[in-house]
Amino acid sequence: MERVFFNFNMRQLQWLGWGLICIFLFTSLLSMDGWQQSIFFSLYYTGFYATVIYTDMLVLQPHLYRKGKKLLYVLTVICLIAVTGSIRSYGNWYIYNHIIDDKPEKVFSYDMIISSSMGMAIVYFLGYPIRMTMAYFKLRKQTAALLLEKSQTELNLLKSKVQPHFLFNTLNNIYYEAYLEAPRTALLIEKLAEMMRYFMEESPREKVMLETEVGFIENYIGLERIRVRHGIQLDFHKQYDPQHMIPPMLLITFVENIFKHGIDKCASENKISISLTTDSEHLTFEAINHLPDCQVPTKAGLGLKTLTHRLDILYGPKAQLVCGAKDGIYTASLKIPLV
Repeated sequence: MERVFFNFNMRQLQWLGWGLICIFLFTSLLSMDGWQQSIFFSLYYTGFYATVIYTDMLVLQPHLYRKGKKLLYVLTVICLIAVTGSIRSYGNWYIYNHIIDDKPEKVFSYDMIISSSMGMAIVYFLGYPIRMTMAYFKLRKQTAALLLEKSQTELNLLKSKVQPHFLFNTLNNIYYEAYLEAPRTALLIEKLAEMMRYFMEESPREKVMLETEVGFIENYIGLERIRVRHGIQLDFHKQYDPQHMIPPMLLITFVENIFKHGIDKCASENKISISLTTDSEHLTFEAINHLPDCQVPTKAGLGLKTLTHRLDILYGPKAQLVCGAKDGIYTASLKIPLV
């Protein structure tokens, strides 16, 4: 509503301004010409004035002056004034001498062009109040839009806080009911709730505690186990300082790839080995799995490409990522600095 109000006022002021200019020109010409000619020439002159003002405001300033091309801007303004002054003076001369019969013949001269161009130059400098008014209302419009966007963002933030709260309360109720009838199902619901809480609360942060990241990986493994018919033999070796901080969702890609590409759901045996170790300067994460007989090693997928790009942004050449398959065993190893 406020934006419409600003737009309306801006248009209204422009029409009012040009209307006042037309009235001023009309009254000035009325003493020399008839009212019909005065109306025509007041509109004729106002059209040229508006051409100079709006060409400068909408074309030259945004594309030249505000981009630092000030010399080109000045030269272009001079050309604009000269061209509009020449066209205006010639048109004025032609109309008086070829259309209005009661005026004496007059030879067209350069003095007319110079005089008209000087008038257009004065209009150019006097047009600054119009530009300032336009800029003021444009700024108010942008401010109103930003305030509206800020209010909408705050409202969405409140909604985002309410909806997860409702979701977690519902999961807690389902967990309680499931625990009474099927404790194993309740355990899976609990893992799912913890993972969702991680996504909503931890993953947006720049860094999370290593212990939190490991907990997320273990919950993911727990949920993926139920999809494997004959179970898996998984060895997760952990020797790390839980207080170390790392970017969130950095290690899960390797575990996801194991369950996506390295598990034969029909096989009676699937062996997985995961190792996470840290020292005072580095974190090393390694995932090893046997490739299914039907699995053909392929190039890096989207997840691994995304991880590589992310590591390059976060650590540059300090991150060491090695992935490859040999003799039916796929190994993915990552080493990053702890800073």
